[in-house]
Amino acid sequence: MSGILRPGGFRRPLAAILLTGGLLLTAAAPVAARGPASAPEPDGVSGVTRLVGGLDRPLFVTHAGDDRLYVVEQPGRISVVRKADGAWRLTGTFLDIRGIVMDAGSEQGLLGLAFHPGYASNGRLYVNYTNSSGDTVVAEYRRDAARPTKADPGSRRILFTIDQPYTNHNGGWMAFKGEYLYIATGDGGSGGDPGDRAQDLDSRLGKMLRIDPIDPDGSGPKKYGVPSDNPFVGRDGKDVIWSYGLRNPWRNSFDRVTGDLWVADVGQDRYEEVSHVDTGSGTNFGWDLLEGRHRYPSGDLCQSDCKTLPIVEYSSASGSEHCSVTGGYVSRRAGADLYGRYIFGDFCSGKIWDISTSHSASDPLPTPFASGRLISSFGEDVNGRIFLTDLADGSLWRVSGT
Repeated sequence: MSGILRPGGFRRPLAAILLTGGLLLTAAAPVAARGPASAPEPDGVSGVTRLVGGLDRPLFVTHAGDDRLYVVEQPGRISVVRKADGAWRLTGTFLDIRGIVMDAGSEQGLLGLAFHPGYASNGRLYVNYTNSSGDTVVAEYRRDAARPTKADPGSRRILFTIDQPYTNHNGGWMAFKGEYLYIATGDGGSGGDPGDRAQDLDSRLGKMLRIDPIDPDGSGPKKYGVPSDNPFVGRDGKDVIWSYGLRNPWRNSFDRVTGDLWVADVGQDRYEEVSHVDTGSGTNFGWDLLEGRHRYPSGDLCQSDCKTLPIVEYSSASGSEHCSVTGGYVSRRAGADLYGRYIFGDFCSGKIWDISTSHSASDPLPTPFASGRLISSFGEDVNGRIFLTDLADGSLWRVSGT
């Protein structure tokens, strides 16, 4: 995405404006959630409601199995938001690692957070950040034994580091499915993947990685386990690869009912894309052979030998209001108007779409909702309600109908 969020990096100067605080969007008035839909198909997202402000470049929001929301801020802080007495409030800092995070106003910073499914008992959480050398670090932290509402910044255990050749395309999303941690990486940056890293199975860049983050022996040199059914087990050092051919997957998710994987990958110059796969094991998503459903760099529509084509493609070519896809979630809160529909958006335009989980490449996109937000991420609470973060004004919003 632009700046932090236009992983192409070179076409649009929006990033520098955003990350220096030069651009602030006026907050739209809150829109209440709709009542029960009367039509066979939901009408779609109809509004967003502002919950809190005061965040510093928020990039992600998630939960730890309770009623709190944890908001990842790019400079290296995780803040807690909670509803009490009918109002949402910032209630404090959960983890502050700004002293070790690269914050150079680019696509670097604290980019991802995932709580272990056994967090309530084991207190383990995982973060993805850019270190002072500009490289990606995946690390484990523990809940503070003396202050259980906070993480212990001194408990860091680095699982691995990935060298980054450029400052853009860091990826950074992480999430658990069962006991395994999935980690999305960008192709290493610049433009057009000059090192062909996304298709290179000897590189961890441009990939979805899958590990068991629990230290298998407690003291050995390898700080994580490799699932035996990973598709490339046997390739020394690259056995953590789950799928490949990604440019800069900016926010992905697992459907909490089906377990399906949804991947939003930001395009180079022309097309944004969303892919939906049942597992993703061994999947080649196509970059840098394809951009969306089109051959790269020619732009010709791919009609044979097309790898895995996305189910959504929309234009972000020069002159478009769109610039960078922000992946979302399938709405799964019981009784939600949009139950069973996948919610995603575009960073620059602020448009939000919702599509059926059976959406195919030949289906047109429905009319989007214009949120007026600079959508840096979506996220879920423990019940499956969907939220979004606005990078420009440091705010957290709830998406209606979810």
